[in-house]
Amino acid sequence: MAESKKKKQYLTVGGLFFLLIVIPLSLMAFLIANGMFKLGDAIKERTVSVLESQDEIKMRAINTADEVANFLMECKKDLLVATIIPTTEAAYKQFIVESKKPLWVKEGGKVQQVLNPLYKEIALTDKNGNEQIKIVDGEAVAKDKLANVSNPANTTYKTEDYFAKAKALNKGEVYVSPLAGSYVDKAAFEKGQRFAGIIRLSTPVFSKDGFAGVISLALDYRQLARFTDQIIPTQGERVFETDAATGNYAFLVDNRGYVISHPNDYHVAGLDANGEVMPALSQQNSAEMTKKGIEVLNLNQLGFLDPNLQAVAKEAASGKAGIATYKFANNTKFVAYAPIKFYSANLTAPAGFGWVGLGVDVEKYNEAATQATQKIEKEAKAWTATVVLIIIISMIILFFIMVLLMRGIGRSIQSEVPEGSEGDLAALNDDDDDDK
Repeated sequence: MAESKKKKQYLTVGGLFFLLIVIPLSLMAFLIANGMFKLGDAIKERTVSVLESQDEIKMRAINTADEVANFLMECKKDLLVATIIPTTEAAYKQFIVESKKPLWVKEGGKVQQVLNPLYKEIALTDKNGNEQIKIVDGEAVAKDKLANVSNPANTTYKTEDYFAKAKALNKGEVYVSPLAGSYVDKAAFEKGQRFAGIIRLSTPVFSKDGFAGVISLALDYRQLARFTDQIIPTQGERVFETDAATGNYAFLVDNRGYVISHPNDYHVAGLDANGEVMPALSQQNSAEMTKKGIEVLNLNQLGFLDPNLQAVAKEAASGKAGIATYKFANNTKFVAYAPIKFYSANLTAPAGFGWVGLGVDVEKYNEAATQATQKIEKEAKAWTATVVLIIIISMIILFFIMVLLMRGIGRSIQSEVPEGSEGDLAALNDDDDDDK
């Protein structure tokens, strides 16, 4: 009977061990494996369905366009504030110093965020166009270097007519110039050069005698381009520079149809040495200009590639947001577009400043999505196999621990029962049986 009781104790210990350790471990292994497969399926589903959720990308285009419009409105307000500050070099310098926003830059091979001035220049002219005060990159220009900007040839980019345009305005009205900056061709871009330029905002100032001159701010182009240069349409995180080769990027178009922000800066409408806009690609010059590495894009002239490109530009210029597909370099592209609702004396509704485009190369995106899915599935299987192996090894080790534990319990029981007392225990058990 004692032997039978020991066996029952062993079975009880083994059963408890199985219930408390082996079953939970097995259940945990199943849940982990199942969870990994479900995670892989969920990510796969999300990846493949991004293009099916085109409205989400369209909404992001609208939000980005609104951000640009709000930013330009702030710049317009800054210009009007500049008309009432003291007309001294010190006050103008202080104005530039206090007008800063964070900007991601690459210095010494490292990408870092720095507070950078919004404006590269602030200048005040008299009523004849003679510059009275001019601050460039935080430093005052010497008096003998000041020019008469009523003559566009004397301006920074040789053809700027902001003085004449601003002179014709009423108090509080603002003229916003087109993008101005030296063109960066494809060869220079591939060597690391990036487009640098300005957008000039100008407004007239008045005295008791009437028109007294013009004050202008030169907005650093990078502060505008950052709204689209760092966006990947299919992901929430921003990057320092998007890669146009992926076909998954954002861009800016002005009210003339010119691209003014793009991952490939050789598509941006820069100026030649004479201050004239470089010729944009057209059906007539496409082969020649591409061979030279001069690939300025004007959406109003790209109908020869796909008529939908011109249709998008027309729709955006009419103040409408939307979604379209088109062919470019034999690839199907999807674009969500939205107007930038910023208006000024020369940027009137509905076109306003221009529009934002968020584009995705469908074929390249699908290929990348498939590769990502396969990688996820492979990793999920590898992790599942690892987890199962660990569980099996753990169960084997625990089995041996259980055997050792049961032996230890058996020895403990034997040591606690005095030799020769088994008979008394058996009789006691028989008495218990009789009582029942």
